[in-house]
Amino acid sequence: MSELIISVSGLRGIVGETLTPDVACRYIASFAASIGPGPIVIGRDGRTTGPMLKAAIIAAINACGRDVIDADVAATPTIGILVREMSAAGGVQISASHNPPPYNGIKLFGSDGRVLDSDAGARIRQGYFAGTAGWCRYDAIGSTQTEADPHAPHLEKVLATVDVGEIRKREFRVLLDSNHGAGGLLGVRLLESLGCEVEAVGQQPTGIFEHVPEPTADNLTGIAARVAGSGCAIGFCQDPDADRLALIDENGRYIGEEATLALCVQRAMMVGRTNGPIVINGATSSMSGLVAQQFGVETLRSAVGEANVADKMIAHAAAYGGEGNGGPIDPTVGYVRDSFVGMAQVLDLLTRTGKPLSQLADELPQLAIYKDKAEINVSQLPAIFARLQSRFQDAQADTGDGLRLQWNDCWLLVRGSNTEPIVRMIAEAETAEQAKSLCDQAAAMINP
Repeated sequence: MSELIISVSGLRGIVGETLTPDVACRYIASFAASIGPGPIVIGRDGRTTGPMLKAAIIAAINACGRDVIDADVAATPTIGILVREMSAAGGVQISASHNPPPYNGIKLFGSDGRVLDSDAGARIRQGYFAGTAGWCRYDAIGSTQTEADPHAPHLEKVLATVDVGEIRKREFRVLLDSNHGAGGLLGVRLLESLGCEVEAVGQQPTGIFEHVPEPTADNLTGIAARVAGSGCAIGFCQDPDADRLALIDENGRYIGEEATLALCVQRAMMVGRTNGPIVINGATSSMSGLVAQQFGVETLRSAVGEANVADKMIAHAAAYGGEGNGGPIDPTVGYVRDSFVGMAQVLDLLTRTGKPLSQLADELPQLAIYKDKAEINVSQLPAIFARLQSRFQDAQADTGDGLRLQWNDCWLLVRGSNTEPIVRMIAEAETAEQAKSLCDQAAAMINP
């Protein structure tokens, strides 16, 4: 990612190279010029460059005659909730998610507390390149107020989704790995509210990550050993802006991010959230859909991307949704991926079933995902998709987001990257060998 990447809901780049205070100010000026009246909420994850970018962004917002509500260090889903609670015009989260320390980014929220959809994001991107800004006169400069407790509304909403009293009776011992991102501040508070004895790792938001920030199995080996050695019932592992959650069971086994959503869906179905479909994206494991199917609930798939999942959830009055990167979306809390929802509701599931996490994970449908990629010119995609559809005529084809081929027991997604000249291949089947075979066949047709 040697260039500044501007996507649907924000931008991301290397601080001091592609992402500078000038870039941030011009981008935010376009945002401020495109939204309705009202204050703008701003927050950041724990990255060391966050305070600098926050100062620049607040200055730009004030210079556009807009007031700022400063939440300082807060999780991405917390910013979405604050936007709604404060009747704000929008929100800004300063975070590069799971990218390494040299990176930072800006994620934008609309007045509905959701990350921006593609249309709104495209307008702001165009305004950035066009130099659109609403700089105001000296006597119309906006003001900034600091929010004393930005986490309280989020905490209240998450606790309202679970049986707090029953969970507290279990007195779970848990490990929370926030890796010095934004998640520790609310995470510890939430878990202690649920009666947990918390072993907090990386609670302080210093941005000095103790391990590679993406919560994958390879990056969490040390945390997994610590969970097993400390007698914890579960390990919760967040990414830096705390919208994603990976799980580690009581034996120190990495359960992963796909299972986070599947377990949350199971729990939602158990408590009667069956009055609407669930929505997942085209790259998410079928585990969640198979769980919902056991309760007679339909699964709908959206294009990849949190905003696309939220759009479809709202359009179809979905009971639940999320993405397989560990991001459950509970519409009663907000249409944003939320690691805190995941923690509370997985603990609720453990309480209701009386089963350890290892057993619950083993009882999920057992499927394997394989991922690969190939370098291509984007102009080649239509021909590639045509060749694949001709080769796999026995599959149900969906071209809404790249090409997704669905069989009874497996699927293959081939889509161009939004940020790189590559095509990504993702397959899921009953075994890893079958999933890899699908990707290999696709790769052979992409580069014949």
